[in-house]
Amino acid sequence: MISAGDIRKGTTFELDGQVYTVVEFLHVKPGKGAAFVRTKLRNVIAGGVTERTFNPTAKFQEAVIERKEMQYLYSDGELYYFMDQETFEQIPLNFEKVEEAIKFLKENMLAVIKFYKGEAFSVEAPNFVELLITESEPGVKGNTATNVTKPATVETGAVVNVPVFVNEGDTIRIDTRTGEYMERV
Repeated sequence: MISAGDIRKGTTFELDGQVYTVVEFLHVKPGKGAAFVRTKLRNVIAGGVTERTFNPTAKFQEAVIERKEMQYLYSDGELYYFMDQETFEQIPLNFEKVEEAIKFLKENMLAVIKFYKGEAFSVEAPNFVELLITESEPGVKGNTATNVTKPATVETGAVVNVPVFVNEGDTIRIDTRTGEYMERV
């Protein structure tokens, strides 16, 4: 059992016969009245997002989630195909299940797929990826002394803010959890 006070982003639990994962949470302690937990929950199977408020002492049954590392193979436009490294079985996933991770995944990269009762519901990219910048404005001379950033498009299509000294053709390391530029490689 898990209490509402222990809920964090990514926590998965059963509620009203459905399985939810926490997208956002906020522990609120008003000056007057009892504390509560405000959450934004994504239904694991259906994919819908709902907002709920809980008493911090409310208890939920924690859902058992299987995590499996799989290789991203390709996309045919609507579906994204991943292969199990042990059985070589391929599974297709729709955009709703991969939307957070796919902007940082290149073909043949490994990703973690989350399963609930044998059904895939989420994809996690590696924490750090190295990607090539395909499009970026050139830096303005004299602007390098401050923490000025500019948008740059990487080879997967994601747009990342980078320092002005980073140019098109450079390879950079990105933290996929925040989508932030880490360093030039």
